[in-house]
Amino acid sequence: MSTPTTTPRQGGDFLIKATDPQAVFTPQEFSEEQRMIRQMILDFCEQEIQKPFQERGRELYVTIPEEKEQVLSILKKAGELGLCGVTIPTEYGGMDLDYVSNSMYSEATAAGYSFATSLGAQTSIGCLPIVYYGNDEQKAKYLPKIGTGEYIAAYALTEPNAGSDANSGKTEATLSEDGSHYVLNGQKIWITNGGFADVYIVFAKIDKDEDLTAFIVERNFPGFSVGKEEHKMGIKSSSTVQIYFDNCQVPVENLLGDRQGGFKMALNILNGGRVKAGAGGMGGAKFTLEKAIEYATQRKQFDTPISDFGAIKHKLGHIAVETFATEAAVYRTAHNTDVLCAKLKADGHTDSEAKREALKEFAVEASLIKVRGSELICHAADEGIQIYGGMGYSVETGMEMAYRDARIIKIYEGTNEINRLLSVGELGKRALQTKELDLKSAGKSIPGFIFKSFLSGTPATGGSWEAHSVQALKNTFLYLFSSAGKALGKKILDEQEIVLLLADTLNDAYLAESVWLRYQKMAANQLLSPEKLKVAEAATQLFIYDAVENTRLRATQVIDSYTDGKGEGFVRWSIRQMLKKGRLNPKALRRQVADAAIAAKGYPF
Repeated sequence: MSTPTTTPRQGGDFLIKATDPQAVFTPQEFSEEQRMIRQMILDFCEQEIQKPFQERGRELYVTIPEEKEQVLSILKKAGELGLCGVTIPTEYGGMDLDYVSNSMYSEATAAGYSFATSLGAQTSIGCLPIVYYGNDEQKAKYLPKIGTGEYIAAYALTEPNAGSDANSGKTEATLSEDGSHYVLNGQKIWITNGGFADVYIVFAKIDKDEDLTAFIVERNFPGFSVGKEEHKMGIKSSSTVQIYFDNCQVPVENLLGDRQGGFKMALNILNGGRVKAGAGGMGGAKFTLEKAIEYATQRKQFDTPISDFGAIKHKLGHIAVETFATEAAVYRTAHNTDVLCAKLKADGHTDSEAKREALKEFAVEASLIKVRGSELICHAADEGIQIYGGMGYSVETGMEMAYRDARIIKIYEGTNEINRLLSVGELGKRALQTKELDLKSAGKSIPGFIFKSFLSGTPATGGSWEAHSVQALKNTFLYLFSSAGKALGKKILDEQEIVLLLADTLNDAYLAESVWLRYQKMAANQLLSPEKLKVAEAATQLFIYDAVENTRLRATQVIDSYTDGKGEGFVRWSIRQMLKKGRLNPKALRRQVADAAIAAKGYPF
C-alpha cells in the first residue's frame, strides 16, 4: 500500500502552490501486495470474463434470465476472492484498501468489460454510504455480507425527473403512526445491480424536507418491487432496472446518517466514484491499446503491417500519451487523498470521518479526472474500431462492445458537462466564498511572469520549456477566470459555454503538471530504464505541447465570447506571451511513443 509521508494538500491548490515531484505517487512505486492484487483481478477477468466471451462470441445479456444468473454467479465468485470487499474495513471482513489501491483496482477491473460496472457499484456507491455514514449496528449487519458477495448492493438516487438535479427527487418518506418504520413512496431509475441486489441505498425526502435523507432498503421489505431489465446500448452484462416503492415499510433503524444529510452524502460518494471512473477509463484505454496493437501488427495491407503506417502510429501514440498523463493525475490525486486521510486520523478523526473529509477536499480534482478518463476511453474505443476497420464493427472482435460500453462513462457519476461546471464552480466557491484558496494573491504574480517572458524571450521560470509551460497553463486559467469574471460578474454562471472552456483549460493545466511531476520523479529516482525514460520524456513533452496549443485556441474563444468578438488586446497579447510555442516535432515524438507501444505490445510504461 502507499505510505503517506508528505504534507497534506488542499483541493485546487495546485493552481497557486508548487509541488515537489517527490510528493507525487507513480504506478512504478506499487508495493508487491498491490501488484499481487492487481494481477489477481486481471487473472479473474481473463478466466471469468474474457475467455467465456471468446467462446460465446458476445457478452452475457442480463435480459436473458439464465445469463443474468451467470452474471450474478460471477459477482459471487468475485466476493469469494475478496474482490467485493476492497473498500470495507478489515473489522467487517474487508480489505480496506487505500485510495491509491482502490484506483489501481478500478483500473484493473476495466479488463472485465461491463462487469466492471457491476463490481464498481458493489464496492463503491453500493456500500460506501454504509462505510462512511452507517452506525455500528448497520455496519455489522450489512458490510460483512456485502464484502463476501452474499449480499449484492445497489444505489438508488436518480428519478425520472431528477437526474443532475438530484435533490429535486420526489420519492417521499413518512414516519408511521407508531414510529416503528418509514413509509416510502416513489420510483427510482437506472439502478445498477438493481435486478438482483439484496440491499439498496435509497434517497427520499421525509415530510417535504428541503434535502434528501438516505435509507437502507432490503429487497424483501413490504411494498418494494423491481422492474424489468432495461435494454441498453452497452454494458449489457450489467443489471439496470427501475425500482418502485408502494407504501414500502423501512424500519426506523435503517435511516442512514442524519436526516436531510442524504444530499451531501450523495455528492461526497460521487467524488470518490469520479476518481474511480477516471481510473477505469484509463484502464480501459490501456486494454484497448493492447488489442489495437495486436490487430495492427497482424493485419497487412500492401504487404506491410498497418502498424508501420504513420496514420496508425498517430492513433496509437495519441492514446498512449493521453493514458500516461491521465494515469499521472489519477494516482497523484489518490495519493493526496491518502495523505490527507492519514493526517485527519492522526488528528483524532474517526476512520469514516477522515475518509469523508478527504474525499470532499479533492472534489475539483475528482471532477477533472472523471471527465478526462471517460473521454479517453471513448476516444480509444473509437480509434480502436477505426484501426480494426470493418472487423471492428463485428461483434466477435469485442471492439464494438468496447465502443458501446465506454459511452456510458461520460454520463454516470455526473455527466461530463456537470463535472466540468462543478470543477470551475467549486474552485470559484473556495476562492470567493469560503476563502480557502487565495487565487487573487496568486494572480498578482502573473504580470511579472508575462513581462519577464516577453522581455527575455525565454521561459519566465528560468528553467525548461516544460516547467514554463506548466506554470503558463495555470496562469492562463487564472487570468481568463479573472478577466471573464470581471466582465460578466455573476452572469458568468449563466454562460455555461464559457465555463466549459475554462474547465477544459483547468483540466489541461492539472494533467500537464501531473505528467511533468511524474516524469521528473521517475528520472530522479530511476524508476524506469534509460530507454523507457526517453519514451516517457517524449510522452510528457507531447502532452504539454498539445495542452499549450489547445489552451491557446480555447483562450481566444473565451475572450471573443465575453467581448462579442471584439477581443481584449492586452489580455490576448498577455496569453500569447505566456503560452510559448514548443520547439518540438510532434510527429516524431508521437511516433517514438507509438513505436515503444508496438514493441511492448501494449501500454509502454
